[in-house]
Amino acid sequence: MNKHEIGALILRVVLGITFFIHGLAKLQGGIENTAGWFASIGLPGILAYVVAGIELLGGVALIIGLGTKFVSALFALIMLGAIVKVKIGAGFMGGYELDVVLLAIAVFLSLTGSSLFSLDSKIPTKETPPQI
Repeated sequence: MNKHEIGALILRVVLGITFFIHGLAKLQGGIENTAGWFASIGLPGILAYVVAGIELLGGVALIIGLGTKFVSALFALIMLGAIVKVKIGAGFMGGYELDVVLLAIAVFLSLTGSSLFSLDSKIPTKETPPQI
């Protein structure tokens, strides 16, 4: 266990919790309302269901360390969309600064992954033979 892996673990779990809570809020607040809001800003309403699902399931996946690179890449795309489509007009302070931080964490994890205490590290790949 090294300090870089500990740092990546912290980022992975915090990002997972953050997105899980955002996905849960979309469902609890009435996903139909979120779909209507998406439509009001020119996005297909069905996209609200997709985003909520990615946030909810992806959040859990990050917390347990399953598909970290892939899920993080999806989160990065969501954050790019949120910044460009919704937040850019509000400016950095009080607008999209948190989104930039979440984007940076997601990009970091999509590039490096995080194997400490992850299910990904327990799944054998062609690169890592199974442990006996």
